[in-house]
Amino acid sequence: MPIPSSNPLIELNHVSRSFSQDHRPDVRVIDDCSLKIYPGELVALIGKTGSGKSTLLRMMAGLIQPTQGQVLYQGQPVTQPIPGLSMVFQDFALLPWLSVLGNVELGLEALPYKHHERREKALRAIDMVGLDGFESAYPKELSGGMCQRVGLARALAVDPTILLMDEPFSALDTLTSENLRADLMDLWNTEQTNLSAILMVTHSIEEAALMADRILVFSANPGRIKTELRTALPHPRTEQDPAFQPWIDQVYDSITQAAQDDKPAGSRYKVIDLNYRLPSVSISELSGLIEALNNHEDSHKTDLSVFAEDMGLDVDDLFQITEVLEILRLIYLEKGDIILTPIGRAFADADILSRKTIFAQQLSAHVPLIRHIRRILEDRYNQSANESRFLVELQDSLTEESAKAVLTIAIDWGRYAELFAYNVNTGLLSLEDPDSI
Repeated sequence: MPIPSSNPLIELNHVSRSFSQDHRPDVRVIDDCSLKIYPGELVALIGKTGSGKSTLLRMMAGLIQPTQGQVLYQGQPVTQPIPGLSMVFQDFALLPWLSVLGNVELGLEALPYKHHERREKALRAIDMVGLDGFESAYPKELSGGMCQRVGLARALAVDPTILLMDEPFSALDTLTSENLRADLMDLWNTEQTNLSAILMVTHSIEEAALMADRILVFSANPGRIKTELRTALPHPRTEQDPAFQPWIDQVYDSITQAAQDDKPAGSRYKVIDLNYRLPSVSISELSGLIEALNNHEDSHKTDLSVFAEDMGLDVDDLFQITEVLEILRLIYLEKGDIILTPIGRAFADADILSRKTIFAQQLSAHVPLIRHIRRILEDRYNQSANESRFLVELQDSLTEESAKAVLTIAIDWGRYAELFAYNVNTGLLSLEDPDSI
């Protein structure tokens, strides 16, 4: 592991990022983020999907520019990709027509190396990540784990000082991700590379706790750093180590507290507005978690970290589902515990039809978009409206992509609750069966 230094490698000063839309207000994705990454640090950035974590990484890599603020690498402004910084992507980003060696050499072509130097560096990186013997193989011949090793080799081939990793293991199965994570930690701890720091975006709380010396909890709408946690736990770490459990409990507690901070003072529950970016959570996921809570050993109060481990949920799954359930007043979070409300317990114990009734009541009372759609339909003479009418409205404060995602989930919830019907072929929402009008 590199020796820590007092001078930051990379620094973000009050960075914000907005995305413009045609004839509509800009959408702010990142708001006033300040951050310093020092040599010798492995830092994890954790938060739910859509909070802006990947956007933050791309600004640090020089792939996009901040709307406000400044990104500095070793004291110099980052205005484009720079040689001392590499990035590993979630989706491997390999060119299918190039071999493993060709894909790894690709990252070196923009640098002033001769052919034999590129080849030597690429082969060394391939050997480091355990792919020696597969230099001539093509991506279609490789497993997901091997493809991600190619992406890691490509990033390491340029001898970066800092490595940015955007959910590098999320597309892999559990055993493969554990194996690749262990190999990366070996590279980091044995100093086989020129790396001085790693910043990794992850959805896995356990992954962050096992790997990182510092964890940054990222909130959403817009994205900002909410909490910073540090640990002096040595590597290698294991979940069986008695010292590890207090550390991971601290991470869960901090994430829970960050969610609590978004609530009105003195309120147990989150209050949302019409244009809130609803989490993409299915009815089966909501029902399944409520049932699991109700069947837990201590159903009155359930420890969040223990429950997440028992259910095999990562941070994205866990906090998206609990966020929706909390908005609907079916649960609330308190000091790292999940607590079923009386309504939540009634939902868990109800039959199918009674569940629909409870869900419809909670949707109408606490999700303004559902209430708005229902009111518009009731006010129309034919009690129907095209989905485009609501998409346009949502795009006043959401990107087109986000608006579509939000409306899709609202329609799914509303249809389940039988608050309105929807015809996918015409895009028509109605209070009647769309096939009958």
